[in-house]
Amino acid sequence: MYLITVFGNLLIILAVSSDSHLHTPMYFFLSNLSLVDICLSSTTIPKMLWNIQTQSKVITYEGCITQIYFFTLFVVLDIFLLTAMAYDRFVAICHPLHYIVIMNPWLCALLVLLSWIISLLHALLEIIIVLRLSFCTVLEIPHFFCELNQMIQLARSVIFLDKAVMYFIPLLLAGGSLVSILYSYSKIVSSIYGISSAWGKYKAFSTCASHLSLVSLFYCTGIGVYLSSTTTHSSHSSATASILYAVVTPLLNPFIYSLRNKDLKRALKILYGKKSIK
Repeated sequence: MYLITVFGNLLIILAVSSDSHLHTPMYFFLSNLSLVDICLSSTTIPKMLWNIQTQSKVITYEGCITQIYFFTLFVVLDIFLLTAMAYDRFVAICHPLHYIVIMNPWLCALLVLLSWIISLLHALLEIIIVLRLSFCTVLEIPHFFCELNQMIQLARSVIFLDKAVMYFIPLLLAGGSLVSILYSYSKIVSSIYGISSAWGKYKAFSTCASHLSLVSLFYCTGIGVYLSSTTTHSSHSSATASILYAVVTPLLNPFIYSLRNKDLKRALKILYGKKSIK
């Protein structure tokens, strides 16, 4: 599953970079999302595979902190990139005549840069709070990776303000992103209903179907992780939800976009043809 995740997302990045027809804002955000998905799965899965191979579940304190930092960073980056892609679809369908002017390369680069900066600062804030917590010398984490919520539950003493910050900021970022995406799609749906021809409606909706599938998959699994960690103390159910969130979602993203997108299929065929000729 890990190899499929890495090579699948890597193929999307190569296809977008090699085909000039795909040098558009939508595919620019998609290639960045694929890169983040590779990094997200690489944060947890290699260590899990090493544990399975060596039958050792030991991780150092420094390794645990590093894992939390990068996992938080790439999850928040996923959220921002999905929001940027929703805005791109909103402009493309609701303001098609001004699309090239609004979604210019500078704005796209700025959105990705701001996503990285905010994600880096948020992950750094979460780690600073974790570093203030005290733990036992030997600690057993009932999970397959160092998850932030598990670390909070296993800490000796947690200040209420620290706990409030660690839960409020991710909820604010994810909630604000979801509200923005839902608002964009409400406007998209109203614009699609205004199209007279059935073919025009189908064509407009098909450009959003892949992104909508990604958003549904990402947020449904994310909400599942959050609910499993707050409503139940079962480590098994929490780990199962986290596997769906950290492993299955990056795995399915390339399939969702490549199977539903004719342009990307064509680019992959061209890329495969070039490799065959070489």
